[in-house]
Amino acid sequence: MGRTIVSDHVKDTRGAGIFDLYPDISKRDSWEGLPSQLKKEIIEAGQEAQKTPWTQLLISDFTEFSKSGNRLAFEDKYFPRRRKLSALVMAECVENKGRFFDDILDGLYLILEETTWCLPAHNSYIRDTKQEYLPDTSRPIIDLFDAETGAHVAMAEYLLRPELEKISPYICSYVDDRLRSRIFKPYFSEHFWWMGNGKEPMCNWTPWITQNVLLAALTRKEEFFTEDERRKFIEKAAVSLDYFLDEYGDDGCCNEGAQYYSHAGLCLFGALEIMRNALDDKGEKSDHFADVFKEPLISNIGSYIVKMHAAGDYYINFADCSPICGRRTAREYLYGKATGDEALMSFAALDFAKASLSERLLSDEINLLYHVMQAFSSDEMLSYRGKEISPSDCFFESTGLMIARDERFVLAAKAGNNADSHNHNDVGSFTVYKDGQPLIIDLGVETYRAKTFSDKRYEIWTMQSQFHNLPTFLEKNYDGKLGADSAADQYDSRIVMEKDGSDFKATDVSCVLSRKPGCIDTSSKEAPLVNAHTSKDSPIASTLKMDIAPAYGDDRIRRYAREVTLIKGEGVFVKDTYDGELNAVLSLMTYEKPEIISNNASKYSKAIKLGDLGILDIHGAELVGIEPIMITDPRLSIAWKHEVYRILVHVRNDILITVV
Repeated sequence: MGRTIVSDHVKDTRGAGIFDLYPDISKRDSWEGLPSQLKKEIIEAGQEAQKTPWTQLLISDFTEFSKSGNRLAFEDKYFPRRRKLSALVMAECVENKGRFFDDILDGLYLILEETTWCLPAHNSYIRDTKQEYLPDTSRPIIDLFDAETGAHVAMAEYLLRPELEKISPYICSYVDDRLRSRIFKPYFSEHFWWMGNGKEPMCNWTPWITQNVLLAALTRKEEFFTEDERRKFIEKAAVSLDYFLDEYGDDGCCNEGAQYYSHAGLCLFGALEIMRNALDDKGEKSDHFADVFKEPLISNIGSYIVKMHAAGDYYINFADCSPICGRRTAREYLYGKATGDEALMSFAALDFAKASLSERLLSDEINLLYHVMQAFSSDEMLSYRGKEISPSDCFFESTGLMIARDERFVLAAKAGNNADSHNHNDVGSFTVYKDGQPLIIDLGVETYRAKTFSDKRYEIWTMQSQFHNLPTFLEKNYDGKLGADSAADQYDSRIVMEKDGSDFKATDVSCVLSRKPGCIDTSSKEAPLVNAHTSKDSPIASTLKMDIAPAYGDDRIRRYAREVTLIKGEGVFVKDTYDGELNAVLSLMTYEKPEIISNNASKYSKAIKLGDLGILDIHGAELVGIEPIMITDPRLSIAWKHEVYRILVHVRNDILITVV
């Protein structure tokens, strides 16, 4: 293991106390001190939850995944139980009149009596192997939602414990028994891949599960574990978090993308915050562990989300990420507060202020800790006097991602390789926003199913390079059928798309950044090479250059140089230079409907209007097709409210694309 950041900070502390970061229901001054309007909204949300019947989970819902690959048959009944219980617990904590307890106990016991808390899609003991048809109740698997559910019932019991004990002592002991068998025992008796061993890559599973195991353990009564036992949880968690951090470059870029930041970076913060709360020195809280938040990498992981913001509700996306990543919450605000990052605090506070009632109440969230964090931070966030953040241009060297901005455009371009977590074959792709709206787009991913995380992953069209802003290479001329059957295309030797894996990458990568007018910060000595714009009077520009030919793994593609530039105040320029034996057909994915507005004398030059938002000029390539693509998948339709479009052009040797 390379990094030992968290473990080193744990070693500077002694002992291990219990969780008391937020008050239980008996601390009435705290709960009654919440803003009046917020309390009213939380109680009303609880009342609405009471009207919704508890879902019924059948074993046939669980086995449906193995039969058809359908995850939703189970998950659409599994998650509503947890959301309803969260709303009821929060309402009872605020109101404290007992009227929600019957419903709370119904929900709590329904969840405690589930055969397993593990999702059927995660029901395997070895990473990336076939899932078991049924759960083995004698050997629980700690997956994302076994741990999330453990934390959920643990937090509910912690918050309501003073009142639950008045009803019956058996309620709390039942919760403890379930946590002991499903979380605590397997955590120490089994090795799950997400714990880390230095041999396989980590992802958001590591901090997400680790945070929730810690929450489940440290919310137990003081006598449930000895101090040494609590210390062992923290020390084991620290090792896992260090394995997770070892996957990150110093720049803090999450290679899973902005949507997974909530489960990766923010769960890292959650785990560290729970640890900070529990660690003490001779019985008194110590500030030693809090120094972990001064580590540059921890700070950079937090600030990543600010840099990834495109405009409004949109974020730069790649891999499985959607461009719609949800509102910022108390978690980001408190992360910024812990690291002293005022930009992150401002970003979170301003976004929170724009949130709808449902978003502020985290109606879709099952984790009770997040609900409590939100409630006890909402007043501070709303009163925080931050300012709008306009990040400077940046280059994440660890993933090869450049983001450049001016008053109208946001440009993102990605070098890197095709071994990202939640990978799409997208080396060299780029996206463009103009005036806060998506113009050249990355689709994201469809609703997860069994195929998504199988050896057939790259049969799925949204995963393939041909549906990103990239070339596809053909042994013959384009016949109008490229992409009609994406699964067949994956195995057609006459069609060459990017391949997945760390060997399939961009080479000769260099980046020149403009951070502010009059100042260029460069990661290479080379200047931007858009020839028409390189005079001494040129506007300031940011440019990413690379050769993406190695991403295709075919010797017939000798070189495909791509240069992506934002010239401030002018527009986006993409220059491609191809040298090879195959025919190259470039795809450009757009959200606005393309309309040809000029037919020059040369068939190798076209001006295309993209709705009323922008103009796409293509020089050096022949337009061979414009295809509408209907959006019918529920997950894709969150971001894309109407059809999207694919423009296909045949590249000869050099092509220049301008977006204005």
